[in-house]
Amino acid sequence: MNDLNALVMAAQSAFEGCHTQADLENAKAQFLGKTGRITELMKGLATLPTEEKKLQGAAINQAKQAVEMSLTQRRQALADEELSSQLKAQALDVGLPGRLRPTGGLHPVSLTLERIEQIFDSMGFEVAQGPEIETDWYNFTALNTPEDHPARSMHDTFYVEGGYLLRTHTSPMQIRHAVSHVKRHQALLDAGQVMPEIRVIAPGRTYRVDSDATHSPMFHQCEGLWIGENISFKDLKVVFTDFCRTFFESSDLVLRFRPSFFPFTEPSAEIDIQFPSGPLAGRWLEVAGSGQVHPQVIRNMGLDPEHYMGFAFGMGPDRLTMLRYGVNDLRLFFDGDIRFLSQFR
Repeated sequence: MNDLNALVMAAQSAFEGCHTQADLENAKAQFLGKTGRITELMKGLATLPTEEKKLQGAAINQAKQAVEMSLTQRRQALADEELSSQLKAQALDVGLPGRLRPTGGLHPVSLTLERIEQIFDSMGFEVAQGPEIETDWYNFTALNTPEDHPARSMHDTFYVEGGYLLRTHTSPMQIRHAVSHVKRHQALLDAGQVMPEIRVIAPGRTYRVDSDATHSPMFHQCEGLWIGENISFKDLKVVFTDFCRTFFESSDLVLRFRPSFFPFTEPSAEIDIQFPSGPLAGRWLEVAGSGQVHPQVIRNMGLDPEHYMGFAFGMGPDRLTMLRYGVNDLRLFFDGDIRFLSQFR
């Protein structure tokens, strides 16, 4: 029995002296392996008498269990030491602030559309909404566009099944808004009374078959309409001049109304601006088309052009954004490059 106690103590001492799992497995082999000291004792039981074999076998089993328990404890101790070393080597200070994602922001064109809406809201204009898939009547016919007009060609317009098309401008929203406005006030018109003025802007996406550094198949437009009893071209000049000077924050901005032609206005004019300073100083830049609303368009709204008149204009928010922020390639607005977009946060 004393020999077995000494064997257990020797095994415990050997295990405690191991500092790696590999050393521990080698020490285990000395006591519990195929040729280990415990295993040899078990083999020697075969030569003993039956009664002595029982007594000696029980004692050897008890010693074996003590050795195995000591082995298990040392294994766990080494595993704990290894984990502790890893935690120290890969320490994480949970008190440090985490990595925050940068705050997002609106797209520069969205910023421009918001600015346009705010400025015209201060002038009493409503904002119209309408479908991007339109009928030929609202997109062309109601706007006095002839059947043979180049804009109706497949080279300029995206047509879809069922006789519909992707709107080529936001003017259809003006017509829809005006028709709805007239219907709401039809009782006043029937009674010969004056209908409230139509004062609306129509911002939104539009589509044409065009693509280069300054054009995109999908682009933005914002059209404006003011219809009343005595709304003249003079009002158009005042409203749009005030808008441009407010938008670009330049009271010295110069505007030029250049004669042009549009089927839905008569007379018509292109609107050019000239910056007083900066890299574009002295150059005339086209920013909008405009004019007095054509009498036939007034009729298509359900009004009498002898009593109601007004003006309309259409501008490109994409171009205004390029001018305001100094962007020289329209495609940057659609590339989704975070380096470009982050400048506008």
